[in-house]
Amino acid sequence: MDTDWALTDTPSPDTPRWFKGCAIAVLVLLGLTGLGAWGLAEFEKGLDGYGQLDQSGPAGSVADPLGPGATARYEDGLKVTVSRPRPEPDGTYGLTVTYDNGTDETIHPIGESPDAGVSAYSSAPLVVRAGWALDDYSSETTLNWLNSREAAAGLVSPLSPDRKRTVPVRIRPNGEGITVTVEVTPPTASFRETAYFQLTLD
Repeated sequence: MDTDWALTDTPSPDTPRWFKGCAIAVLVLLGLTGLGAWGLAEFEKGLDGYGQLDQSGPAGSVADPLGPGATARYEDGLKVTVSRPRPEPDGTYGLTVTYDNGTDETIHPIGESPDAGVSAYSSAPLVVRAGWALDDYSSETTLNWLNSREAAAGLVSPLSPDRKRTVPVRIRPNGEGITVTVEVTPPTASFRETAYFQLTLD
């Protein structure tokens, strides 16, 4: 009598090992791809000194300026916010400019010279002028920046990491309903993109 039993089919132990190996390889590949993409993005940021704007809405550029109350966010962590202008009983308007230093270095918001740090009509680290962002100069509308020296004095001192500084800005326009542009270019050793804010004085 034949006492040999037929061997039953059993799953090959190589199949689950092969499947697990492929799954691990795919996960490792995905992880390395993500790490490589992150490294490339950081490398590109490093090439321009992290001075580029990093916006999710309006770009903050001269052609696509930010609005009142918006915040310009730079790749290195610096944030600058320009408030909505508010009318005063004496016919002037008030707004604020806030610098929030989220970088890992001490910065000078308008440089080290208060005289060259602010302007109402020419290039400077902080410009508050009449006209649209795309206008270099508006001859039809003008404004007088009443406290430019006080604002410069408040911004010329160094701003340490994780510190915030707000300065008031008081302006007197030559009429109602005019457009005002605020240009912000905090100095840096390499490159810093200018952020444009466009406001309407109601």
